Amino acid sequence: MSRTVDRWDSAYRTWVAEAIRLVDADANRSADTHLHVFPLPPEWGIDLYLKDESVHPTGSLKHRLARSLFLYGLANGWIRDDTTVIEASSGSTAVSEAYFARLLGLPFVAVMPASTSPEKIQLIEFYGGRCHLVDDPSSIYDESRRLAAECGGHFMDQFTYAERATDWRGNNNIAESIFEQLRLERFPEPSWIVVGAGTGGTSATIGRYARYRRFQTRLAVVDPEGSAFHGSFADGDPERTAAGSRIEGIGRPRVEPSFLPTVIDRMIHVPDAASIAAMRWTNEVSGRDVGGSTGTNMWGVAELIAQMRARGERGSVVTLICDGGERYTGTYGSDAWLAAQGLHVEPYLAALNDFLKTGELPAVP
Repeated sequence: MSRTVDRWDSAYRTWVAEAIRLVDADANRSADTHLHVFPLPPEWGIDLYLKDESVHPTGSLKHRLARSLFLYGLANGWIRDDTTVIEASSGSTAVSEAYFARLLGLPFVAVMPASTSPEKIQLIEFYGGRCHLVDDPSSIYDESRRLAAECGGHFMDQFTYAERATDWRGNNNIAESIFEQLRLERFPEPSWIVVGAGTGGTSATIGRYARYRRFQTRLAVVDPEGSAFHGSFADGDPERTAAGSRIEGIGRPRVEPSFLPTVIDRMIHVPDAASIAAMRWTNEVSGRDVGGSTGTNMWGVAELIAQMRARGERGSVVTLICDGGERYTGTYGSDAWLAAQGLHVEPYLAALNDFLKTGELPAVP
């Protein structure tokens, strides 16, 4: 006699269908993010574009990731109508996940370092989330698992699932969006796309998509000081650890499971003072108020364009506005905070101003 185990739950499947409809409806209401032209001297023959992810409903690139993670969890049967959702996050992912949890009527807990900016904590709480702060940033993973086990919740684990939750072949992911928006530009296939790595999900999506579509575009990943990614990329050690990054949203104290080095063409180490200087410089030159990780992107962009200029190359470069500077007024936007951290941005600001005049990026001692 056969033995049948039937777990069909009509009410649960009806709830899941409605939850996915709500998440998809949020995406349908949101127009694609803008691709802004950054002002470079026209005689250079190089076009720089900033894809503005700060215009998402929750104000950052992580809105895309949070949407994908929720859909992944719902489709896998990990999230139910009574599930407490828990995430280990330094800020922006938690803000976006709190938004989607509220949309579905689910409790949300963000496990985050105590050093996370007050502005991000306030945003998480605004969307109904609860912040669980820990002193040791490296403990956020174990603490998230502990809390999930304690309450029977679901640990989203962005650092494991970011690279697999998004369909890298298309379906309106960030890579497909970039290339579609460049279609009518004079250099529609960019020479470089420059991004940071936090989970590694964005770089994995873009790197895979470029290969899948047979583009020759190169992917550069910028990495702030204190991150384990750059050193691991250089020596191939996936177990490498580091102190952790002061640039929120990118850089990690360990090499995360979603980080895929094989799709990256170049990694650029960026000092924290250079990231913050480039953040402020971008604001001054473009009028767009950007955050620290965007500054990291822009320092890497300046290095690459200076090298293109030296070789006489023409083409286009794309990077991301990851979030807005209003989230960091008490940290990267504060001269007092910089002084307390021993960060001196003036030499890097001078180098960036020289770059815009000459096309060369002077070395900073």
